[in-house]
Amino acid sequence: MIQSVVFQLSRLRLGSCIVPSPQVRCKGYLSRPRLRNPYWNLRKERTNTEDFVTAENQHFVNELVYDKYGTPALIKSIQAHANKFIQTYDPEDGIRPWSPHTRRCGVIARKIGQYPLWLKNGKKVRTTLLQIADNHVIKYMPHEECRPQKNLSRVHNSNQYGCLLVGAESTNPSMLTKEYCGIFRDAGVVPKKNIMRFMVSPDGALAPGTPLNISRFRVGEYVDVRGKTVDHGFQGVVKRHGYKGMPASHGVTKTHRRPGNIGGGGEKGRVWPGTKMPGHMGNRWRVLKGLRIWRTNAKYNVMWVQGSSVPGPTGGLVYIYDTILPLRKLKQAPPFPTFCGEVDTTFEDIWYEQMHKFKDETIIYKCD
Repeated sequence: MIQSVVFQLSRLRLGSCIVPSPQVRCKGYLSRPRLRNPYWNLRKERTNTEDFVTAENQHFVNELVYDKYGTPALIKSIQAHANKFIQTYDPEDGIRPWSPHTRRCGVIARKIGQYPLWLKNGKKVRTTLLQIADNHVIKYMPHEECRPQKNLSRVHNSNQYGCLLVGAESTNPSMLTKEYCGIFRDAGVVPKKNIMRFMVSPDGALAPGTPLNISRFRVGEYVDVRGKTVDHGFQGVVKRHGYKGMPASHGVTKTHRRPGNIGGGGEKGRVWPGTKMPGHMGNRWRVLKGLRIWRTNAKYNVMWVQGSSVPGPTGGLVYIYDTILPLRKLKQAPPFPTFCGEVDTTFEDIWYEQMHKFKDETIIYKCD
């Protein structure tokens, strides 16, 4: 009691001279997943109902959907014998001039697994396979309409960047809401399962309905891959932070995997922000920068990128765009604003020049 009175008198005596200690703030709150959809996205799925529709009626409904939104790109490619991508944009747009300060649109891909490759000198390279899944441009919003992202505040001419809304993987519109399907009506494409926006320069804008494929990227270039890490749920400190734990014997009772003392005592009797504690593990956005493209396949829209630590589980979605690293940026003009020709499927796989092809001979014996 006496100590508390003395402490209160000392606070009154010092007055405004008492300065609180600065709080330790971690960066975890910056990467937490959103609990709400972005302002440019709407509620997608509606309540599923059993309509008991027969196969003939379902075929009739699909024809009505195709007449309203257009035929899906997958069916179009099958009708075109999978040799040409359907061009839904204006071909008179042509190829625009490219500069190192311009920013192209990215693509939405799906992580389908890992695969090892070998260089010609015998060195093993671990790669991740990413498949571009039926990408189409949905809408372009200039910088006056879109809200610039906070991480672009230090980028050159970030206040002049617009954003392109890109969709991937066509789906049945009958299972979606009317508001969500309205986003795709002007683009003339079937509603997509996933949509994502990419910040682009004004000269990198694309018309709605433009398809995006593997031909946008060339072997040997560097890209950045953004995705969500594997969701492990609520985990303890042993799995989440790598704690060793306490002994299994010698008087230890029910504290084998607990964190123990966290040091919260004395005057500051509280838990400091940033303390390693049990909590939700994973499900956070992470970006891998400067991954080299070792191999591409034009038939299946697959690319082999450097490394095996691409964020996300197998089958998860990732976003691919040109790297922002200064020393690994594009030195030559890429297909800008996008690839505007027919896809050559004569040579399905395109390898990097230093990469060993599986069909080539590895050891040659000379006969005397």
